[in-house]
Amino acid sequence: MGLWYEEIFDEHTRLGLLVKETLFSVQSPFQKIEIIDTSGFGRVLVIDNVFMTSEYDEFLYHEMLAHPALTTAPRINRVLVVGGGDGGTVREVLRHPDVRECVMIEIDEMVVDASRQYLPGIGTAWDDPRLEVRFIDGIEYVKNSADEKYDVILLDGTDPIGPGAVLFDESFYRGCKRMLSPDGVMALQSESPLLMLDIFVEIQHKLRNLFSEVHPYLGPVPLYGTGTWSWTWCSNTGEPLRPFPERQEAIVEGSKAYNEDLHQAVFALPTYVKRALKLYATASPENGARRTCSRAGPARPSLYVEIRLASPRSLCRTSRAVLLCRSRRTEGVACDARSINPFKKGTVPFFV
Repeated sequence: MGLWYEEIFDEHTRLGLLVKETLFSVQSPFQKIEIIDTSGFGRVLVIDNVFMTSEYDEFLYHEMLAHPALTTAPRINRVLVVGGGDGGTVREVLRHPDVRECVMIEIDEMVVDASRQYLPGIGTAWDDPRLEVRFIDGIEYVKNSADEKYDVILLDGTDPIGPGAVLFDESFYRGCKRMLSPDGVMALQSESPLLMLDIFVEIQHKLRNLFSEVHPYLGPVPLYGTGTWSWTWCSNTGEPLRPFPERQEAIVEGSKAYNEDLHQAVFALPTYVKRALKLYATASPENGARRTCSRAGPARPSLYVEIRLASPRSLCRTSRAVLLCRSRRTEGVACDARSINPFKKGTVPFFV
């Protein structure tokens, strides 16, 4: 049978990769870093037991994080990437000839060192003279830096655990907005709306507190649990569906996933995502929703689906979920369920 490396989701789902060899395994000052060689996905970067990227499907993630923002921002002279130590995101950024400077902020130098040695096919732009890599704390940088503002900011963080947790905090997003030019564009990975709907919706809410234009978009990444992943496009001006054709033409030929048609298609959201976002919007305090308090955190609107997770994707997800709703059928009723898994009997009905 061989050795399998498994990432476990809740009590009921696991994703396993058949391992040929462990190439690298080190506990850095911040996190556990592993690189394994697998039969189906090639070499895979694993951080704190969570699959980060693979040689097989990394292009699906990196191209979709980078190009919707880089083809729609008014200017792309200066680009900031926070995270992304495997090098895939800066590779895609630097495929754009209009980019004059790309600054990458990565807190853990060991991730970059290991990726450069064992994942050279992913990070192919390390020696580009337009790239500057700084091994510093991203949240401190966006909060305090006096650097010139950026035209595009890309957030390529891990899941909201360990050192990556701060990259999902509203204060961090506010710092990023401070470093963004007034008409700039920010894009970020925003988790799976299937497996982590609560985190996905919470990210959208935080971003909408800061930006007038916030548009999530979806695509496949087989390495990540359900295979469905999300990113989010943010700006105070502009539109995500109006890219510059000349920028698309410059990079489509060398892309494996991104093209003009896909750019338009990924922003079409499935109904369950639209309903989840509408539910939160309807329940916002600005619309007069009653607020309810819990031990898990600050007061939240009564229509908000409040999920209390033990931890995000890397750990067991079985938890208690409470839906407080005020529909015609469930006036004032609290519905209690064991799990947030939408396909499991007895689950909170996100999709109805």
